Amino acid sequence: MGYDIERFVGYVNEGLLCSICRDVLEDPLQAPCEHAFCTACIHGWLVHHSNCPEDRQLIDVSLLRPLYRYMKNDLNRLQLHCRNREYGCEMVCSLESIDRHERECEYSQIPCSNAGCTVQIERRNLDGHLAVCEYRSRECPNGCGYTILSAEDTQHNCVAELRTELELLRSEMICRVEEAKHEMESRLDSQRRHMVQKESILQNEIEELKSQMSRMMSDVRSLMAAERQHRQELEQAELEKREL
Repeated sequence: MGYDIERFVGYVNEGLLCSICRDVLEDPLQAPCEHAFCTACIHGWLVHHSNCPEDRQLIDVSLLRPLYRYMKNDLNRLQLHCRNREYGCEMVCSLESIDRHERECEYSQIPCSNAGCTVQIERRNLDGHLAVCEYRSRECPNGCGYTILSAEDTQHNCVAELRTELELLRSEMICRVEEAKHEMESRLDSQRRHMVQKESILQNEIEELKSQMSRMMSDVRSLMAAERQHRQELEQAELEKREL
């Protein structure tokens, strides 16, 4: 649906009216035949039809395009009254800025922010209403810290509330202790697994070093045997040389 034409100041060009709802275009789209529509209007129309409501030419959602720039500019320059005019707002501004104004308008009817309260109040009067709203929250005057949300809560039992609060704190403390305990156990278990893994790696390295030492000792013994054999051969050669 478009903007109610009665809200506008002065003449509104026919080309800026929606061809379906006949109000001033809101979030406009344009068909290839150049007829313009509010987005909500044309989408609703095309659910049951496949042609332009003006000239009956075939159209599809994929063929809809944004409004021409010059038409968009003309549309944005239109002046209109705030929708809260009936509540006393006298603001007149351009269509381009009307949404921003109405989001912040002091005459807008907004719901009370207190849970359970169904009152609709003007934005400018909200603070005054909240100060006296029967659903407003406030602390117990006896100092127990209980938050009073309604008239029935004023007769609450402070001792019972404090006991309840104490039980909640105790439960929360137990939960936190358990969480800390589980976290420490998890860390210790992780460190234990890491140490076992490290020990296994070190043990493998030691076994490898022992194996290398064994091979080196075997090589040394082989070299010493070869040296003795070589020395014997030299002695034998020296003896034969002397005999000759």
